Amino acid sequence: MAKHLTGLSRLVDEQASRLHDMPFAAANRNSGIREIHGLSTIAQAIDDALSGSRREILTAQPDGPRPRKVLDDALESVRRHVAAGVVMRTLYQHTTRFDEATKEYVQEVTRLGASVRTLDEFFDRLIIVDDVAFIAANADRTSAVAVSEPAVVSFLRDMFNRSWDRAKPFPFAPNYAAMAAREVMPAMRDSIKRLLINGYPDKQIARRLGISERSLQSHIASMKRELGAHNRMQMGYLWGRGKGD
Repeated sequence: MAKHLTGLSRLVDEQASRLHDMPFAAANRNSGIREIHGLSTIAQAIDDALSGSRREILTAQPDGPRPRKVLDDALESVRRHVAAGVVMRTLYQHTTRFDEATKEYVQEVTRLGASVRTLDEFFDRLIIVDDVAFIAANADRTSAVAVSEPAVVSFLRDMFNRSWDRAKPFPFAPNYAAMAAREVMPAMRDSIKRLLINGYPDKQIARRLGISERSLQSHIASMKRELGAHNRMQMGYLWGRGKGD
């Protein structure tokens, strides 16, 4: 999902750049792409789309747990939309399973009728509101594009659905994080292994998995211990010999 979104975002950004000098109405009408710059402007555009939603809201939220205040605000939005008959599905990363604020939020929105699942893999932020999709246009997400071209929105919706099918339902029991981790820990460790083998630095791996660098190093230390490796080089050698598969 991340690879497809990154490539699509790049293509959309290039197309938007070509349309930069065109009048807004013509650019929007001809391309189905609208540039949005600035965090507050992006948030307002998404809020405007959400306020007019009639059928479905699909969201992919990366980067691990979200602040409690953000979740509290989102809860009110979920309550209104579900009551109006809007279908709501959200994807988080596995690390959100260990955050108390997120667990409380998911319990409540699930009770209301929304659905939440988690994935181990990194994905970029994606929001689809009925027939409009919002994706980031740069790395720090200070620019975005709103896409209304039907073929592109259909493609993004299909990507979301494929990721949804691979994702796991958000668990509520057992309540202890150490026990709840059993379902997702193997997938997280597999992702760490794959990213290390591909040469990613710790900072990027941590960001892709939505965890802190300290947590990542703790995972790696456990992986070395389980393999009987004294350092990462030896761990890589043992992986190469098929150990730890």
